[in-house]
Amino acid sequence: MEPQDLKAALGAGLLSFPVTPFTEDGAFNEAPYREHVGWLSGFDATVLFAAGGTGEFFSLAPDEIPAIVKAAKASAGSTPIVSGCGYGTEIAKDIARKAEKAGADGILLLPQYLIDAPQEGLYRHIKAVCQSTGIGVMVYNRDNCVIHAETLQRLCDECPNLVGFKDGSGDIGLVRQVTAVMGDRLTYLGGMPTAELFAEAYLGAGFTTYSSAVFNFVPALAIEFYKELRAGNRARTEEILKDFFYPFMKIRNRNKGYAVSAIKAGVRLMGFDAGPVRAPLTDLTAEEVDMMAALVAPYRR
Repeated sequence: MEPQDLKAALGAGLLSFPVTPFTEDGAFNEAPYREHVGWLSGFDATVLFAAGGTGEFFSLAPDEIPAIVKAAKASAGSTPIVSGCGYGTEIAKDIARKAEKAGADGILLLPQYLIDAPQEGLYRHIKAVCQSTGIGVMVYNRDNCVIHAETLQRLCDECPNLVGFKDGSGDIGLVRQVTAVMGDRLTYLGGMPTAELFAEAYLGAGFTTYSSAVFNFVPALAIEFYKELRAGNRARTEEILKDFFYPFMKIRNRNKGYAVSAIKAGVRLMGFDAGPVRAPLTDLTAEEVDMMAALVAPYRR
C-alpha cells in the first residue's frame, strides 16, 4: 500500500488494535490470533494495528513482530495492517524494515524507550525511522515523545511517507495547534486510553478518527458509537457512554495497566483464547472478571 493510500484509509473510519494472544508459557499463540483478527475484519474498522499498544508491543521481542504482522495480514482480508514500532532509533529502524518485509502496510512509531529528548532529538529519531522504510508512518504523540508543531512541520517537509499523527497526550491546545498548522497534510488519530471518552473533544480539535480498544470485544458497539458521534447524535453517544464506557472506565481504573488487561479479559469473555497478559502487566482478579462479564453480557456473540 502506498503511503497516501494508507493516509486515506486511516481517515476513512474507525481503527483498532487487536490484542496479542499468548500461551500459558508466554509464547505468541498464532491460531487464536488469526481467528480473532479474522472476526474483527468482518466489521467496519478501516485499519487494524498488529503489535500495537493494546497488542502489548512493549512486552514483545523485536523478532516476534514480523510473525505477528504476517499472521494479521493472512487473516485480515483487505483490511490494511499497520505494525507497531519503537524503542531506540536503531532498533526502531530494524523493526520498521522487518515489518515492511513481513507485509505491513504502515508503521505506528511509538515513543522511544525511556529517555526524554529535546525536539531536535525527536526530529532526528522520527526522520531516521521514516527514511528506513518505504511504507507510511504515523507518529504517536505521548509521554516522552511530545512533538511541537514546528518539529512536525520539519518532518513533513522531509519525510513524504509521514502520513499520520496519533495523539495520546490529552493536550487539546497542542493538538489543535498541530491540526491548524499542518492542515490536511496528515491524518489525525485520537489515541487516549479508551478513546471514546475523549472522542467528542478530539473531533472538535480537527481529528477525524481514533483507535478503539474495546473494538476487540464489542466491535458492533464501537462502530455504532463512532457513527453516531460523526452524525452528531449526542443523545445516543451519551447513552452508550453511560451504559458501557463509564462502567468500563471504573474497571479499567482499578489498577495500573488495566487499559490492556481489561481488553484482553473482554476478548476472552467473547470466547477467544487471548491467553494471559505478559509481565509487567497483571490480569484482572476473579472479582473484576465477573464485573466485566456482567458488563459485556448484552453484547456476547
